[in-house]
Amino acid sequence: MAQDDSPRSRRASGRATMADVARLAGVSAMTASRALRGAASVDVELAARVRAAAEKIGYVPDPAARALASQRSSHVAVLIPSLTNRLFVDLLEAAQRALRAAGYQTLVGITHYDAAEEEQLVREQLLHRPAGILLTGLAQNAATRRLLAAQRLPCVHMMETPDAAAGTALGDACSVGFSQFDAAAALTRHLLERGRRRIAFAAAQLDPRTLARLAGWRATLEAAGRYDARLEWRDAAASSVALGARLFGQIRAQRPAVDAIFFNNDDLAHGALLAALREGVAVPDQLAVVGFNDLPESAWTRPALTTVRTPRAAIGERAAELLLARLRGETPAPAHLDLGFELMLRESG
Repeated sequence: MAQDDSPRSRRASGRATMADVARLAGVSAMTASRALRGAASVDVELAARVRAAAEKIGYVPDPAARALASQRSSHVAVLIPSLTNRLFVDLLEAAQRALRAAGYQTLVGITHYDAAEEEQLVREQLLHRPAGILLTGLAQNAATRRLLAAQRLPCVHMMETPDAAAGTALGDACSVGFSQFDAAAALTRHLLERGRRRIAFAAAQLDPRTLARLAGWRATLEAAGRYDARLEWRDAAASSVALGARLFGQIRAQRPAVDAIFFNNDDLAHGALLAALREGVAVPDQLAVVGFNDLPESAWTRPALTTVRTPRAAIGERAAELLLARLRGETPAPAHLDLGFELMLRESG
C-alpha cells in the first residue's frame, strides 16, 4: 500500500504526528504508539518498521499530549536557587543522571533564592503536568505548599532535613540533606578547640541555609561564653570572591582583635585568603579562615582551606531515587534522609 508522508498529511504546525507514522508503517495508530513505547506485545519486525517510519519523517513524541492521555508525564520539575553556584550544579547533574536513567526528563527552574519566584515557577511547571518535583530547601511559602498539596504531586526537598515539628508540615513530601546547623556548630567547635576566642561569622545571600549556619555558629559560641553580636557580618548580596575580600577588609578594620573568621561559603573564604596574601596577613598564624561546602578549589588555595564538605551530589542522586520510588507507588522508609557532612581540616584553620 502506497503511503503519503508528504507535508500535507501532517498537522497544521508542520510536525509529524503519530498518525503519519502509522500510515507510513501500515499499522494502526495504537500499534504505532505501543511500538514506540517499546511494548513487548508488539512483534519485533513490526516494531522495527514503525521505528524506521518515525525516523524517516522525523517524528518526535509530544510529551504534553502523552501527559493528557495518560494523566502522567515523562518529566520531573527541578527547582534550584542558582546555576552560578557550583553547589547546585553538582546537585542538579546528579539528580538528572538518576532521573534520565529511569526514563524521565528534567525541567529546570531557577528561583534566585526568592520564595515568590519559586511559587510562580511551581505554577508554571504544574501547567505541564510533571510526574513529580524536586525542590531546594524547606522554606516554601504558604501558597506554594497549598499548590503542591492540592495537586498531590510527589515531592522531595533537597539540601535540608526537617526537625520533628517541620516534618509534620511537609505532609507526604520526602527530604534528603543534612543539618546546616550541626555542620556550622561542628566547625565552630573546631575553632574553639584550636584556641580561637574571637570568632566572626561573615554571611552573604542570607538564604535559609545560611541563616541555619549562622544559628549553629551563634549557639556554639553562646554555650562557650564567647558570643559577641558585633562579630556577625551579614550582606544580602550574592556570594562571591570579591565580596569575601571586601568582608575580610571590613572585619580586619573594624574588629582587629578577631582571631578567626567563619565564612558561610567557600567562595567568600577564597576572597578572604587572596586579600590576606595581598595585605600580608599570615593565615592561620594571625587569623584563621574557614569556609563551607568544600568547593574543588578549596584544597588548592594558599593555604589550603579548612571547610565543611557537603554531600551535594549524593543529595541530588538520593532525592531522585526517593522521587522515583514515590512514582512507582512505594512509600520510602525513612522519608527523610540525613546524609551528614565532613569537616575538611586543612591549613587555614
